[in-house]
Amino acid sequence: MEEFVYSMGLTDSKSATYFLDYEDQQLASFMPEVSHLDEKEKAIALYYHVRDAFLYDPYHLDLRPNALRASVIVQKRRAWCVEKAIVLAALGRKAGLPTQLGYAIVTNHLGADKLVRYLRTNRIVFHGYVSFFLEGKWVKCTPAFDKRICRLAGVQPLEWDGTTDSLFQANAGEQQFMEYIHEYGSFEDVPMELMTREMKAHYPHLFSETYDSKEFSFYSQNVD
Repeated sequence: MEEFVYSMGLTDSKSATYFLDYEDQQLASFMPEVSHLDEKEKAIALYYHVRDAFLYDPYHLDLRPNALRASVIVQKRRAWCVEKAIVLAALGRKAGLPTQLGYAIVTNHLGADKLVRYLRTNRIVFHGYVSFFLEGKWVKCTPAFDKRICRLAGVQPLEWDGTTDSLFQANAGEQQFMEYIHEYGSFEDVPMELMTREMKAHYPHLFSETYDSKEFSFYSQNVD
């Protein structure tokens, strides 16, 4: 598969965008008090805030552009990895920190049977994470799994020190848990066309069938 890679400069990575609309009042209401902290402390505080503010929910996926704006997501109590990454990146920029959105394909080796049943694969396409520019380098973090979902999955919540990358837990006990198998690169804003195209390529049934129930739902914009 062709590898798509895009990155941007520090100026763009601090700007408000359509999806990272941190100037909206909803973000001000959701933002914790971090003004007294240094840059690394701000990033760490925002990471933990977003990680545990939402229950991780990969069973209700909405790829329509308006649904993926940070100001809309913060009004929810449940969110999936792409949504949580959007919120964290937006809050980071609101705090004056350069942030990038990163995306990858990961394999869930333990397998959530329910999710595999709907996706028809154990590959999670366009898993979202965030990079902060701290102390002269980009550092990655993944706010997807909150404490509650980690307890249910039998894994430790991901910690992050603002110095080293913190991505999915590699192992749950003696079993391999998550494995990154493809990187799409870093982006200034949500790459809607690329994300929709890739998900359609890997999950074509989601686009050709209707999923709109309390157990699982999927919505998307039209894409060729």
